[in-house]
Amino acid sequence: MSKEEHPVVIGIGAGTDPASVRATMEKLSGVIPLRCFTHPDNRDFFSGFDVVYAAAPEEALVQALFSGEIDAAVRGTLPSNQTLSALKRTFNVSRLERIAFLETPGGDRFLLAPVGVDEGWTVDDKISLVAQARRMAPVFGVNDRVAVLSGGRLGDVGRHPVVDRTIRDAEEVACRTGADHAEILIESAVPSHGIIIAPDGISGNLIFRTLCLLGGGVGHGAPVVNIDRIFVDTSRASSDYSNSVFIANSLLKIY
Repeated sequence: MSKEEHPVVIGIGAGTDPASVRATMEKLSGVIPLRCFTHPDNRDFFSGFDVVYAAAPEEALVQALFSGEIDAAVRGTLPSNQTLSALKRTFNVSRLERIAFLETPGGDRFLLAPVGVDEGWTVDDKISLVAQARRMAPVFGVNDRVAVLSGGRLGDVGRHPVVDRTIRDAEEVACRTGADHAEILIESAVPSHGIIIAPDGISGNLIFRTLCLLGGGVGHGAPVVNIDRIFVDTSRASSDYSNSVFIANSLLKIY
C-alpha cells in the first residue's frame, strides 16, 4: 500500500488520567489521526474516537507500534514502568536512550540528554546522543550547537575524583564531536546551545525534574532514539500532549 493510501496514524496511551488525552484528541481532531490505547474502564471518555480497549493498554500500544499498525506512539498517561518495560522487551534493547525537548519559563528551548538514570554513563554513550540530537535539532527548531556539561569548572580539578572524571569525560566528548565543554555552567549554556549533554543520567534526570516540576519549565516529550520506531515518552503530569504528538509526527520525516 502506498503512503498516500495509508494516512499516518499516531497512537497515544491513556491510563489513570484519561481526560488530558481526550482533550488532546479533541484538539487535534482533523489535524493528525490519533488512536487511543486505554483500559475498558475508560470507555465513557472516548466514545466516538478511534480507540483500542485492552486490559494492558501499554502492551497493546507497544505491539501496535512494533507491528506497524500505528506509525508512531506517544506514552500519554500510561504508567512509565510498565510501558517502558514493554518497549524494551518488544524491541529487544537492554535500556532506552531518550532525548528530552524542554523549554524554560523564559522561552529558551533545548534538547537534553541523557534523562534516564541508566542512560549516558560512558563517553561513547554521550557521543552517540550528540549525534542523535544533532540529527533531531532541525525538526525541533533549535540550533545544533552542543554544550557538554561536567561536574565542575576546569579550576575544580583535584577537588574530588568523581568531579575530575566528569571533566575528563566532557573534554573528550567535546573534542571528539566538535562540541563545547560548558563545564558546570548550564545557565550560560542553555541560551546559546540547542543541545545540552548532562554528565550522566542521574544529573540529567535531576535537571529535567528541577526545571519542569519545580522551576515552571515545560517538558514537550522525550523521543526514544535507540529503537527503529518512533516512541515519544511523556510525563503523566502534563495536561496537554499536543506538542508530543507534533514531535512524533515531525520525526516521521527523518526516520
